[in-house]
Amino acid sequence: MATFEDDLRLAHVLADAVERSTLDTFASPELRVEVTEDGTLVTDADRHTEELLRHQLQRTRPRDVVQGEQLPTTGHGNRRWVLDPIHGTVNYVRGVPVWATLIGLLVDDAPVLGLVAAPSLARRWWAAIGSGAWTGRALTRARRIHVADTSRLEHASVSYGDLSPWLDSPRRDGFLQVVDRAWRSRAYGEFWSHVLVAEGAADVALGPDLDVHQMTALAPIVTEAGGRFTDLEGTDGPFGDAGVSTNGLLHDEVLRALGGPDAP
Repeated sequence: MATFEDDLRLAHVLADAVERSTLDTFASPELRVEVTEDGTLVTDADRHTEELLRHQLQRTRPRDVVQGEQLPTTGHGNRRWVLDPIHGTVNYVRGVPVWATLIGLLVDDAPVLGLVAAPSLARRWWAAIGSGAWTGRALTRARRIHVADTSRLEHASVSYGDLSPWLDSPRRDGFLQVVDRAWRSRAYGEFWSHVLVAEGAADVALGPDLDVHQMTALAPIVTEAGGRFTDLEGTDGPFGDAGVSTNGLLHDEVLRALGGPDAP
């Protein structure tokens, strides 16, 4: 079985390379913010961070594909680095510390590595296939994490992202059923919901508006922690239009509930 320890060390080097820059411009009044046609916020820090990450990858993995949110995809081959330079841009602009740099690696379109670096929280979460999931400040200061063993939705802590996509969705009733049945529900949002599942602090995370740039990093962290990460149809991996993380024990029940009362 292939191991990805060298790639994992590189992911930490990449996160180190951009941490000071992202912290320096976090909530800065000098931050330049644009609104795209679909209403998404983009800052000059997003672009600068992705440029720094790409520069490091060009030096260390020149043959690999690099896919980011801000710049065109480059490279060729079966290894693809997927980057979200600043996930949680609205938080970043407004001064909320829940934002992160997300770094994922796909090999033959399978997610094999993920790192979430949240410098304002002084935390990272990471995993590589076969190596378990971990959290800490760095590779040398880490603890292994695992999902909780909660087996009933009525005993579960559920986290979700933005409320509007759920309320405007055909799955509105199913979503409301899940949060109503759960013991506790909170909108931690962004990447945080999913890594909280991985470390056992939450049991279910519902992300209706994630894409491959976020999910490539999140999926292996959740699965290596013993959980499950799928889209709303139950397909494992990061290629759907939403991300559902659970401790695994609750996954089928949550998907059935989200599908509404007539779901199989």
